[in-house]
Amino acid sequence: MSVAIITTQDSEPVFHVIDEHDHPEGASTMLGFWIYLMSDCLLFAILFATYGVLGGNYAAGPAPKDLFDLNLVAVNTSMLLLSSITYGFAMLTMEKSRIGATQAWLAITGLFGLAFIGIELTEFAHMIHEGATPQRSAFLSAFFTLVGTHGLHVSCGLIWLVTLMVQVQKFGLIEANRRRLMCLSMFWHFLDVVWIGVFTFVYLLGVLR
Repeated sequence: MSVAIITTQDSEPVFHVIDEHDHPEGASTMLGFWIYLMSDCLLFAILFATYGVLGGNYAAGPAPKDLFDLNLVAVNTSMLLLSSITYGFAMLTMEKSRIGATQAWLAITGLFGLAFIGIELTEFAHMIHEGATPQRSAFLSAFFTLVGTHGLHVSCGLIWLVTLMVQVQKFGLIEANRRRLMCLSMFWHFLDVVWIGVFTFVYLLGVLR
């Protein structure tokens, strides 16, 4: 795009033509989403730091060894890891403009995500039934806040996933939907990375202490 600017020099008009580079459609959306992810990184960094400070304060209550079932957590971790793989397949089929295959892989991703949330809620319910509530100790408060915040993000991601599936079914793989699927892909893989940190820092190290 060109912009003409009129200035005067010795009472004579002078025209300057400035060429502006065209910005790709959706560039601002992607930039804004990257900024959001960075802010989410700060949020989880604060929660990890809080857990690092409070994670050893049991207040004579149950410790990680008493509460965590590593086998169950490993199964839950595999659900999230598999969901990232299936989302990758969805992106590959999207590049080939195969709507049906893309929708199928997105649906499988959603099922893995639901399984992850279901197992996590089962773990929370069991802990609360055993009296290990967030009010019991600083350790449990930090644990429920960190893991619960991640679970809330996954739940929001599932709602976003279903919404995009409806959009793809209605409008197809138009450029806007491709961009939205790419944003959700970054968000989903980001949650996967955060969960690896949760599994290692909270569950694994907690049991090995």
